[in-house]
Amino acid sequence: MRSPERTVPRTAGLLAALLGLLLPLLALTPAAHAAPTGLRVENGRLLEASGNDFVMRGVNHAHTWYADRIGSLAHIKAKGANTVRVVLSSGDRWTRNDTADVANVVAQCKQNRLICVLEVHDTTGYGEQSGAVTLSRAADYWISVQSALTGQEDYVVVNIGNEPHGNSGYTAWTADTKAAIQKLRGAGFGHTLMVDAPNWGQDWAFTMRDNAASVLAADPDANTVFSIHMYGVFDTAAEISDYLGRFVAAKLPIVVGEFGHDHSDGNPDENTVLAVTQQLGLGYLGWSWSGNGGGVEYLDMVTDFDPDRLTSWGERLFNGANGIAATSEEAAVYGSGPGDDTTAPTAPGTPRASAVTASSVTLNWGAATDAVGVTGYDVVRISGGTESAVTTTTGTSATVTGLGANTSYTFAVYARDAAGNRSQRSGTVTVTTSPGGTTGACEVGYRVTGEWPGGFQGEVTVRNTGSSAVDGWTLRWAFPSDQRITHMWGGTPAQSGAEVTVTSASYTASIPASGSVTLGFTGTRSAANPGPTAFSLNGADCSVA
Repeated sequence: MRSPERTVPRTAGLLAALLGLLLPLLALTPAAHAAPTGLRVENGRLLEASGNDFVMRGVNHAHTWYADRIGSLAHIKAKGANTVRVVLSSGDRWTRNDTADVANVVAQCKQNRLICVLEVHDTTGYGEQSGAVTLSRAADYWISVQSALTGQEDYVVVNIGNEPHGNSGYTAWTADTKAAIQKLRGAGFGHTLMVDAPNWGQDWAFTMRDNAASVLAADPDANTVFSIHMYGVFDTAAEISDYLGRFVAAKLPIVVGEFGHDHSDGNPDENTVLAVTQQLGLGYLGWSWSGNGGGVEYLDMVTDFDPDRLTSWGERLFNGANGIAATSEEAAVYGSGPGDDTTAPTAPGTPRASAVTASSVTLNWGAATDAVGVTGYDVVRISGGTESAVTTTTGTSATVTGLGANTSYTFAVYARDAAGNRSQRSGTVTVTTSPGGTTGACEVGYRVTGEWPGGFQGEVTVRNTGSSAVDGWTLRWAFPSDQRITHMWGGTPAQSGAEVTVTSASYTASIPASGSVTLGFTGTRSAANPGPTAFSLNGADCSVA
């Protein structure tokens, strides 16, 4: 991904799209090659060495800027991902990731049973972005760290360079990409290679789409996967389906290497990206785990690298329809040898409840044990004979918010390990929240301002009924149905299951006595759309207008 000042020539893109519909995709049939020893492309699909189909389900992680956050790989795995795309630098624009660091990244991917897609970010926007380097330069970097990658062909995909051309000079992409592939093959790389599209990864001129067959044919190993980045250019279902469908029809391997739920260049249709990739059996890698800046902080999946603070984007990608939790399958290579980890952790201790309020409770439990290591815990709510997910955490405590006043709830906990084994359920704890009331000096009004099939727009007004100003606030509530916030103005939302936590924006942080602020948001829903019945501000219950 690039910085948010990107602008995409929409008129040229639409013209190219219309021309593309009139021109057949030239599907050249590459000559037969010896099968690579690890991950490989065959008949338009990415396969493991065993012949198992492998479909990437994962996220991007900005390692080169946050090298101290390598522990995020365990958290990403705990959310269900089978792949992580790791940002590296050749040293041309950012601090170089040396051979030892690359080796450690690979080791951490393997320890967490993730397929590792490694990419060089310094190529981003070459020809338009100052300081960006060529794909040839990126290939030189890979050769310089080759010793960390040799023998890892089962576990590592080499993504030669991120978004290697901007919107200038992008017609050179085909020749540059072929040359970089051949340079790596000549140096002895047997890995699956991944190549990003030009036009800041979005290929609005269809350079990659219309030349992909010849690029694959130029790979001596015929082991190259194409990566499209879907942001504002891909804002309709028709564009997404047509682009991906053409690759599948031509038996050319394609993944969505980056995408988001929003962007400065337009509003991508993330629901269609997820639905169509699932329908076609294609991989996707969302951008990005955490640490975004420059105005695109809304693309963080978790807040401040905290796996227990999923944002609305993270909630959608990991836990929504066609998301990672529902569709990811671990690479078979991690279950192919002796000593497989098939033993689940022990059950966690029965949770204990504390800090009970009218809308929240804190749960603590004894740690589970595992032969390899516990990577996370799933907190569930039990009602009758059914369970519903509440939150996930890597620690042994969690605060559940958005509860109704004077209501009985029953909770339990599961433990998970890196292999995806889940423990038996812990014992249960039942807690009754405190009676509600108007103990907090606040009043909240909630209303739906517009609805459409599958979505809606809402408004929340927070009024300070006290005698002193509120300076900075956190608002919490729980949706009664399956509503999910997709975008908000006036505050920053995070959603885990039904529970929503909103922190104030800089321009809404201060609420004077008798004053109010208003938040607006858009969201998704299935059918019913009832409003929340309880809200809390900075931990105090509010009256509901």
